[in-house]
Amino acid sequence: MILPALFFYLFAAVCVASAVMVIVSRNPVHSVLYLILAFVNASGLFVLMGAEFLGMMLIVVYVGAVAVLFLFVIMMLDVDFLELREGFIQYLPVGVVIGGIFLFELLLTVGAWVINPTVSKTITSPIPSNVSNTEALGLVLYTKYIHYFQLAGMVLLVAMIGAIVLTLRHKASVKRQDINVQNARTPDMAMAMRQVAPGQGLSDADAAEWVK
Repeated sequence: MILPALFFYLFAAVCVASAVMVIVSRNPVHSVLYLILAFVNASGLFVLMGAEFLGMMLIVVYVGAVAVLFLFVIMMLDVDFLELREGFIQYLPVGVVIGGIFLFELLLTVGAWVINPTVSKTITSPIPSNVSNTEALGLVLYTKYIHYFQLAGMVLLVAMIGAIVLTLRHKASVKRQDINVQNARTPDMAMAMRQVAPGQGLSDADAAEWVK
């Protein structure tokens, strides 16, 4: 029992410290790196609790996709953070008030938190012990909670489509491919025959016509 407890306190301490550094770090690239470290230690805590699937998903999905994507976006955008901090003092009082309200609600919730001693007996379905953690999670997720799972998928799909629609901008100066126009083209529309006199070429006045 001593070794799992040591690993628990190690992962928990590093995870909390990394989460604090995500907030207080001035460089956003460093914040993302600390966020990746927090995810890795949180996955270690999941493994200690026997939820290996959740730990691996945290590494693959959040660290391998989301956090790395944030890091690449921040590095490619090259945002001027000095310019972003110019209005910090102006909005500081509002931020302090909102932060104080959140802190008061958090303390009120933690102070009134009571764990029901019979919470372990209120589980609606027993956890099977003869299958792996991944198989047990799949049995519950795709049978009893299948409708909630499908509903969450639909919400994410609508959110993805909405984000694409809101950020899609059509510019008149950008040439776009039109499949219908391309399929309707004929040889007469695609090329034209010109009689060019010896020693002469096509003039610039004919450019619009022969480019067409």
